[in-house]
Amino acid sequence: MASSMRSLFTDHSRYVESFRRFLSNSTEHQCMQEFMDKKLPGMIARIGDTKSEIKILSIGGGAARKQKPTRTGEIDLQILSKVQAQYPGVHIINEVVEPSAEQITKYKELVAKTSNLENIKFAWHKETSSEYQNRMMEKKELQRWDFIHMIQMLYYVKDIPATLKFFHSLLATNAKILIILVSGASSWQKLWEKYGPRLPRNDLCQYVTSSDLTQILDELGIKYECYDLLSTMDISDCFIDGNENGDLLWDFLTETCNFNTTAPPDLKAEIMKDLQKPEFSIKKEGKVLFNNSLSFILVEA
Repeated sequence: MASSMRSLFTDHSRYVESFRRFLSNSTEHQCMQEFMDKKLPGMIARIGDTKSEIKILSIGGGAARKQKPTRTGEIDLQILSKVQAQYPGVHIINEVVEPSAEQITKYKELVAKTSNLENIKFAWHKETSSEYQNRMMEKKELQRWDFIHMIQMLYYVKDIPATLKFFHSLLATNAKILIILVSGASSWQKLWEKYGPRLPRNDLCQYVTSSDLTQILDELGIKYECYDLLSTMDISDCFIDGNENGDLLWDFLTETCNFNTTAPPDLKAEIMKDLQKPEFSIKKEGKVLFNNSLSFILVEA
């Protein structure tokens, strides 16, 4: 590895901008929206049966995607609206575990300007999932939850099996855990497996996909359902020399700051060639579309 290559996470402003370019060039949000509208209502249909209040726990990792610097509550509020529609008038407790003070502030600002939240009581805890776990273990009585969601955050967890086992133990009757992360069938898995060892690593996060997660759940004997939804990222600009959008997408893909100018030429050429192959991307209407598919895993109590 060239000594000039460094992790994208060492430059916060470039990290933020590369993620913004990812969002504008991908269908990730549309993919999540499709899931929330079509799949989620059926999944939460029984979580509040015979209950006077519904308890929801949102687990964040400082980012809502492995490379995402913002987690400001939009998806949480969508989930809450689906629960409200299923159980109109029922009181909801929504607690948020989030280590970033900045994200909590933005989340609170969003709640303050959103209507129809009168029957929801919010609480925020500035801590990581493992800090929350340790704090709860010190208590004699563990809080039970009707719905727990972990959206694009398991990349930040050091001991995933222990984390899943702990949160599964907190589920009440008919309760569920929703986990969203990149699919094992996506091109991220292939990219990380082949090139991860040759790219700068960051201790804060790890390469993990739904393939790893379902294997862990199987080993733990935990029941789940897994749904994949296709999402793509238009990486056409990555093949245009000197294109600013392409440069930022390169950074996002490789998690490397200024990859285009600091990567060894042979490494860049090799990745560039692979990204145009059918197992990584499809070519449609003159565009190169990288497979960014997501997995939605519903864990049963």
